Amino acid sequence: MGINVLAAGDVKFYVKRLALAVCLGSVPAVWAVDVGKILDGIEARYNRPQTLQLLFEQTHRAQGRPPRTERGVLYLRKPGRMRWEYHVPAGKLFLTDGEFAYLYSPAANRVEKMSMKESGDLRTPLAFLIGRVDLRRDFREFRSRPEGEWMHITALPRSDRAPFHSVSFLVGESFEILRLEIEGEDGSTMSFRFSEERLNPPLARELFRFEPPPGAELVEVRGPLQVE
Repeated sequence: MGINVLAAGDVKFYVKRLALAVCLGSVPAVWAVDVGKILDGIEARYNRPQTLQLLFEQTHRAQGRPPRTERGVLYLRKPGRMRWEYHVPAGKLFLTDGEFAYLYSPAANRVEKMSMKESGDLRTPLAFLIGRVDLRRDFREFRSRPEGEWMHITALPRSDRAPFHSVSFLVGESFEILRLEIEGEDGSTMSFRFSEERLNPPLARELFRFEPPPGAELVEVRGPLQVE
């Protein structure tokens, strides 16, 4: 939601492999390029807009628990604002206002509030889309492979304090992010499928201002927010 450029030998390996795949007709010619060009394309696509809107399907997998899938609408506004508005389950909300992260659980009528910088929630890696996207700054290494008509890229964070082990992107031919998977340090994963992306829709600032629902319990949390 930086990555060091591969060593020259690694780049040649990937380019040769992709070129062979193109010759065999297994991937489109658009991917027979230096992986760095794909990163540049992602940055160019997401650095221009000030707002972004997408439909999302989110699946959380944790050891010993059955997978859970939820759906809704994601709104992003630069700088630093996200609103995950869930339709399944209805009423659930995850919001960042640039300073704090809020998670509202309607079943418990409870709000958890935390500094965005300290949040370990697996939605926060998407914050890279609400600043200036610079993949080489935020990640130290990446690996890539074709996946059907698209390109799959796995990136490792530069910071040892990142609340996740890796982030994987599935990138479309227009450099849009179609799928994103985040692997947590505890082995859990949060995956997202995105659709109906809109660049620069009109989004009011009030959309990113958190208002606690009537009667909701407000708890200030230290340490990672619990994924619910």
